This record gives sequence, structure tokens and C-alpha cells, in this order.
Amino acid sequence: MAQDVFAGVFRLAVSPDSTADAGVLGEISARCWNWSQAAGDDAGRAARLALLVSGLDQWGLAYTQAFRLNSIPALTTLIGGLRTRLDAAADARFQQYFAAINASEAAAIDFKIDLRRAIHLALWHAMAACETAEQVESIVQPLGSLMLGLNEQMPELGWRLLADALASIQISLLADAAGASPQAQEGTQQLFAALRHALPAERYQAILAHSGQAVLAWQQAQRGRDGQGGGAC
Repeated sequence: MAQDVFAGVFRLAVSPDSTADAGVLGEISARCWNWSQAAGDDAGRAARLALLVSGLDQWGLAYTQAFRLNSIPALTTLIGGLRTRLDAAADARFQQYFAAINASEAAAIDFKIDLRRAIHLALWHAMAACETAEQVESIVQPLGSLMLGLNEQMPELGWRLLADALASIQISLLADAAGASPQAQEGTQQLFAALRHALPAERYQAILAHSGQAVLAWQQAQRGRDGQGGGAC
């Protein structure tokens, strides 16, 4: 939900039609509100909105850093509008859940893993689509910084999120090995080298081992599907 909403909001950043933008943003806001209010009780509604806003915050932070933006006004407007629809009691519950997500590494850990996987993979795909080495480096650097920042913010569990993201990147390369661009391969090598240099050796090796297991499991699953297909023929 956060990824889809952010994608819609980010497109508005390059749209010159302010009247159309207002209509689109209104539709996005209504979608967010309806989804958050679909929970069965006040606590559930507060938790849903807190997760959604947390996800949108993370997407916005990643893209402002990666693409050197001062801000994403449509995103600020969206989040602010969602908050202003809350009464005092609902806003207090929202703030409680929002703070809890950030206070504990383990809070909403599955959400955090999925969120970071999507963000890192989206930036990697943007890097892979670059045409020059300079463009590749301009995204690899902030992507590496985001990953290192995550390791610092989550000293106990952050390595799991990094391992998941690196596995997703490797799987993306393997899934389209014939079409993987030189830029994608070079940027991936730069990213891995930067992480190896910046992270403690033990932490980096743990990340590599965990991501390697995920990649191996994916390869085995692919071979199993290929074998089933061959048997059917």
C-alpha cells in the first residue's frame, strides 16, 4: 500500500498540471483514509495509519536522498491531510503506534523487511536503468548510505533487512541474466564493495551468508519448476 501510494504521489512531482494534481492527490488521500479506517476498532485504525505513514516517510526519505530533492511537496500535503482528519483521541493513538514502530527494532518487523526490500530494489532498478557510469554512481552512493544507515538504526536486526535486500538484488540479476545491463552489474559490484568496506567483517559475512541462502533457495525452486515443466512435456 505504501509503495503504490508513494509511486502515485511521486509522479505528481514531475506533473505540470496543478489542477489535475489536486484531483489525483485527493483520490490518493481518500484511498489511504478508507484503507486505514477499514480496521475493526480504534486501535486497528491507528495501527494501520501509523504503518502507512511510516512507510510513506521511509519512501520519501529514500527518494529525496537518492535523487537529491529538497522535498516532495505532494507527499507532505498527503501526510498532513491524513493527520488533520484525526480528532484529538485518534491522533494520540496514532502517535503512540507511530512511536512504537520506531522505538523497537522488532516492532512490525515483517513490514520493515518488506518495506526496505521494496525501497532498495526500486533504487537498484533505477540504477540499472542508468546510461552512464556517472549516473550509476549517483544512485549507488545514496543507496549504500541508506543501507549503512539502516544497519546503524537497527543494530540487532538491521543485518536481516540488508541481507534480504541484497538477496533480492542478486535474484533480480539472475532472473534476467541475459538482459542484465553492464550498468546493473557494475553498480551492484560497487554497492557490494562499499558495504564490505564500511561494515564490520563479521556483520558483512553474516549478511552474505544469509542472502546467499535465500538466493540458493530461489535457484533450487527455479530448477524444480523447470524440471516439472520438462516432465510435463
